[in-house]
Parts: sequence; C-alpha cells; structure tokens
Amino acid sequence: MNFNLFVFLSVIFFPLASILITLIFFQHKWRYNLALSCSLISFIFSMLLWFVTPFDEPWASGFSLDYSLYLLPSFLASLRLGVDGISLFFIVLTNLFIYLCILSLDLRSPKLIEILIYLFFIQWSVICSFLFLDILGFFLFFEITLIPIYLLVLIWGSRASRIRASYLISLYTLLGSIFILFNILYIYSKTGTTDYELLLMVQFTEIEQYFLWMTFFVAFAAKIPVFPLHIWLPEAHVEAPTLGSVILAVILLKLGGYGLIRFSLPLFPEGTLYFAPLISTFAIVGVLYTCLTAIRQIDLKKIIAYSSVGHMNIVLLGILAGTVEALQGAIFQMLSHGIVSGALFFCVGSLYERYSVRSLKYYGGLSYVYPLLSLVFLIFFLANISFPLTSSFVGEFLILTGLFKTNFWATLFASTSMVLGAVYTLWTYNRIFYGNIRSLSLTFYTDLNKKEYALFSTLIFILFLMGVAPTFFLNVFFLDCVNLLEHAKLGRITNN
Repeated sequence: MNFNLFVFLSVIFFPLASILITLIFFQHKWRYNLALSCSLISFIFSMLLWFVTPFDEPWASGFSLDYSLYLLPSFLASLRLGVDGISLFFIVLTNLFIYLCILSLDLRSPKLIEILIYLFFIQWSVICSFLFLDILGFFLFFEITLIPIYLLVLIWGSRASRIRASYLISLYTLLGSIFILFNILYIYSKTGTTDYELLLMVQFTEIEQYFLWMTFFVAFAAKIPVFPLHIWLPEAHVEAPTLGSVILAVILLKLGGYGLIRFSLPLFPEGTLYFAPLISTFAIVGVLYTCLTAIRQIDLKKIIAYSSVGHMNIVLLGILAGTVEALQGAIFQMLSHGIVSGALFFCVGSLYERYSVRSLKYYGGLSYVYPLLSLVFLIFFLANISFPLTSSFVGEFLILTGLFKTNFWATLFASTSMVLGAVYTLWTYNRIFYGNIRSLSLTFYTDLNKKEYALFSTLIFILFLMGVAPTFFLNVFFLDCVNLLEHAKLGRITNN
C-alpha cells in the first residue's frame, strides 16, 4: 500500500477507530484528551490528503484517488470511493469543526462520552457521503447522518419543544429521501449500475430527467434548505445545543448543495435547464423572505439560522446559473458559510454559557466588559454581510458575477440580500454590545478564555486567508467545476 492510499483510507476509517479508542479508556479525562487528539489526527490526515494529490496541477482533474470497497465479493458488489477538488475541502471543513467542537467541550459537560461518540459518528458518515462515487453509497450515508443529529437535538435540546424540533428534522429529511430511494432503484433497473462515473455516460430520456431531477432536488432542498422547506431549520437551531447548531450549519447543510453539484447537475442536465427558472425564483423569494424575517427576531440563534437559509439560497442560485464563476462561487460560499455561521454559533454559545439566555432584550453594552468577544462578534458579523477581505465577499461576488451573465434580474434581487443582511446584522450587534449595560440581568463578566481564544483565532485566520488569497482555494476545484459543466452540456453517450 502506497502512502497516498494509506492517507485516503485513514481519512475514511480513522473516525471509526476514534470511537473505539474513546470507549476503551474509562477515566473521564483520558477519554476527552484522547478524543481531542484523535480529532486533531483526523484533521491532519485530511490536510495530508490535500498535499499528496495534485489537485491544482493543470493536467489534474477528476478523481485523483479512488478505491473500491467490496461488500459482497462473491457477487462482485462493490461501492467506489474517490476524492476530487470539490469533495476535498468539505472533508477538511468537516474534520476541522469536529476538532473545534470537541475543543469547545468541558470535562464537566453532561454525558460527555455520548457526545464524543455522536460527533465521531457524524464525522465518519459525512466524510463517506462526500467520498462515495456511487449514488447508493451516498444515499446510505446521507441518511445515516440524520441519526446522531436527531439524538443531539432530542436529548441535549434546551427546551421542552426539542421533541417537536427533532420530529421536524426527521420528517423533512425522510420525506425527501423516499423519492431518492425509488429513483436509485429505477436507475439501477434501467442501467444495471449505480456507479457515478458510469452513470455520467448514460443518456436518460427528457421525461426521465425531469422526473429524476425534481425528485432528487426535493431531498437535497430539504437539507440546504430551500424556501419553503426551511421551516425545520430555525426550530432545530433554537432547540439544539451549541454543538448541534454548529454541526447543522457547518456540515449537514452542505450535503444538500453537494448532492446537487455532484449528482443532479451532471446526471440530469436537461432537468437542470428546465427547472432552473422555477427553482431560482424560489431561491430569490427565500433570500428576501429570510432577510425580512431575521429583522423581526429577538432570539440570537434564530437570527443566525435565518441568515444561514438566505446564504444557502444564494448558493443555490450559483449552482443553477450554469457558469464556471458562479459554480466556483457556490462551492467557495458553502465553505465560507461553514466558517462564518459555525463561528457565530460558537459566539452565541459563549454568551449562553455565561447567562443562559439568548433573547436580545436581556443584552446591552457588553463591549465595555467584553472587548475581545465584541471584536470577535464584529469580525464574523462583518463576514456575514460579505464585507470585503472576508471569504463571504469572494463567494458572493463570484456567484453574482456568474449569475449576471445569464440572469440580470436574479442578480439584482439576490444583491439586495447584502443590504437587508446588513440591516439585521448590524442592528443585532448594536443591541448586544452598545447602549446601557443591563446590570439587573447580567452580573457576571468574563472575557474570552483560553479555549475560546484558540478557537476564534483559528477561524479568523481561515476567514481572512480565504478572503485575501482566494485563488489558493479556487484553483484546487476549478477544473472539476469545468468538467461538471461540460458533463451537463456535452459528452453524453446513449445507453443501449
């Protein structure tokens, strides 16, 4: 086994080994330290995967590493795994935030071992979702991710309505997934395979593409989420613990966008062209609706949740635009949204740990007693409104540039999100950190501790690195975006 394949397999299977390592040791402190070390090792493996494969070489495109996992060797049944420039960054993002989530935990956290196991299980299932070059394998792990996040909301939710929130998560996710299962069975009966690269050479009829694209989209739209399938997300964020909100925003929301880019766009190009105007209209309505709704909220988590829905709907516009710039911008914006929204939920979690309240009416004047935390909030709030030199500015600029080439009016309406986003974001920041200190409600003041300082410093560094040197990241998946759009328009072979 060469070193590249060792790194590739380690990225896949080390989270499972981390679960076993965490369970072996009985001392509480040892378990936490080992879990933190295992998550760091997983992140290092994903970074090594970046450096051992030539994603940014002019001749390197497609899947630089692939591996066949034989489930039933006697029947030659196998599932293929592979990595390209697109899936690589989502794997790095997943491993980074699993490490940061474990770092943010405390030894006194209730049911710490169960949380660690859930985090490693989410890590493994999400990584496999990004790596499988098989629609059946993708579907299996796409569904498996529901289990740990459902339990995190149901067991560690903050209020009694967590039962309703967990019910909505399962309802919206499973409802769309039923269609994917029947689609996979239909595709297998027609083509005899579920292998992604073989399906790229299959020509489905126009009616088949319309049906398959729309039913795949329903499942992915519930994960993104697209208006009006977004109802579950604000409820889930409000009820989930800080870790649950971070996992939802940073990792699980990306599965829907990734599924559209990886499967719907190249496999069913006529369906993409046919439904793009309708879905783009829903995305624009979603952007405007979530911005206006966020202005009315007083719960900090709901404000960030509606902001996330708006940003992901802009990502959807980029995916459907059909230009390389917009597709690159959509991928870049998904990565940026993971950094920014994850950091904002960590910020809200920091306030909630101190005061056990998220309502804006209890906050005010905190910049006098929290100078570092107020600075951290300001940086990520500015990134949330796509301020220049931040990663969000690059992502949205590329999306709007590519979208402008195909649809002027969609670009115009989508651009209003920057203005409306600034309204509720700056208003929220002003309510929390300026004005009079509400001393009757808040009486205990401590600025950033060492863990929070390390966590936020890491995210701020990545935020500005992506904003100042975006080509360092964009070059990795440029050729993959070109290839996806080519598959969506050319090179289709009729299936006999």
